Amino acid sequence: MSILIKNGHLLDPATGTEGIRDIFIKDGLIQKVGEYLSEDAEQVIDATGFSVMPGFIDLHVHLREPGYEYKETIATGAMAAAKGGYTTICPMPNTNPAIDSKYMVEYLQLKAKEEAVVHILPIGAVTKGQEGTQLTDIEAMAGAGVVAISEDGKSVMNTVLYKKAMTEAKEAGIAVFAHCEDKDLVQKGVLNEGAKARELGMPGISNSVEDIIAVRDIILAKDTGVRLHLCHCSTKDSVTMVKLAKEERLPITGEVCPHHFTMADDEIPGDDANYKMNPPLRGRADVQALKEALRDNIMDVIATDHAPHSEEEKAKSMLEAPFGIVGLETAYALTITELVQEGYLTPMQLVEKMSLNPAKVLGIDKGSLAVGKVADVVIADPHETYVIDVNAFVSMGKNTPFHGKRVSGKVKFTIVDGEIVYQE
Repeated sequence: MSILIKNGHLLDPATGTEGIRDIFIKDGLIQKVGEYLSEDAEQVIDATGFSVMPGFIDLHVHLREPGYEYKETIATGAMAAAKGGYTTICPMPNTNPAIDSKYMVEYLQLKAKEEAVVHILPIGAVTKGQEGTQLTDIEAMAGAGVVAISEDGKSVMNTVLYKKAMTEAKEAGIAVFAHCEDKDLVQKGVLNEGAKARELGMPGISNSVEDIIAVRDIILAKDTGVRLHLCHCSTKDSVTMVKLAKEERLPITGEVCPHHFTMADDEIPGDDANYKMNPPLRGRADVQALKEALRDNIMDVIATDHAPHSEEEKAKSMLEAPFGIVGLETAYALTITELVQEGYLTPMQLVEKMSLNPAKVLGIDKGSLAVGKVADVVIADPHETYVIDVNAFVSMGKNTPFHGKRVSGKVKFTIVDGEIVYQE
């Protein structure tokens, strides 16, 4: 298929290109970028007034398949990703069974090839069954195509075992994605330890639950030399630690989720599990620190931690409901609304955080619209305002605290390998 994108505002931080450009796509690749292109194309897209960007890359999603298909499937999660402007997503391994072997990686890839409209780059488990006692065959999983290992949903509390995993990941040339949570310290907490938890009479999760493991993992990464990516950072001290690690030129990166830079725990209206995620919504000082860290390029990536659950599960009390909210279909709008419009990020920085930097973390040749690159493209209107409506979600999960929130920024087209996979 050939596509000519006309008059769009191109944002490509990889090449430093920003301005009105046309893009000609053919045979799945970017063939030409320039002004006033007149190539014959099977489809012409008038992108006047729209941003044209390299497709977004989400380093942190939960597709739930295999084992929890009542929450989400590879097919529905991939379609939700496309609607959100994502062309590549990285599913975490906490499925049932876990993605903890070469066989399971190959199974996931086969399903993705058959059913997903976006690129799926799997993440493998650190330990077998994510039970924290026996390492997976990291080398074999890397050979099968995992881009990282992670025990997402928990931390490997055995430090000796975790250091060995980091060493093997380093040797295999893949990253370690860390969910920083001290399992012994978190106990039965359900939301941020603070005034709101006390008001609702619920056990809290302190900042130290995250911060203690973040420090440990950074020190282990320094010892082993592995690339360490800190997932869903939520505290101001996590920001400080990533900043110090970068000052030492350690291979450390960090991600922030839109819910953590958009909302603080004092906005939780009551016992509503749509506001229950892990890490929890934090205090105002933490939210501000995260915004400034993204602005100052201390935090590198915006990722969603897309975590769909059934309506029945999320209808329960916070004390009983599972952690997690969906995010693939709201991330771009929340980033535009909370960070770009508020002056924390430029449009180019948004693309860095949502496309180029994630590609760098993974070490893949994506995140650019230069000539010769794979035609993974998102076209969006950064100015269109609307109200988030869960009933319009493609994802099977409707669990979000942002239903009814007025936002700006809507994806119009998503193109994967030169094919339109989503059009509003």
